[in-house]
Amino acid sequence: MNNKTIRRNLYKVLRKTGMPRERIAEDASFSCDMMMDEIDMTCFLFYLETKFDLNIDNESLPKINSVQSTIEYLQQRCA
Repeated sequence: MNNKTIRRNLYKVLRKTGMPRERIAEDASFSCDMMMDEIDMTCFLFYLETKFDLNIDNESLPKINSVQSTIEYLQQRCA
């Protein structure tokens, strides 16, 4: 999966969780900039696993804390 497709699908996942367009930026943090709580993150991770057809293990969860870190994770897993 190429970088453009990953970014497009990640944007769709974030929008599906109810994230406003103006808050979505590559350098945005989920907890600080996007104000996502634990329930929001759970929904986000569910949609992410479904959209990208992958299973995120518990050891990887702390690494997924921003849009950029999610893109990097997906590039490694979906390449």
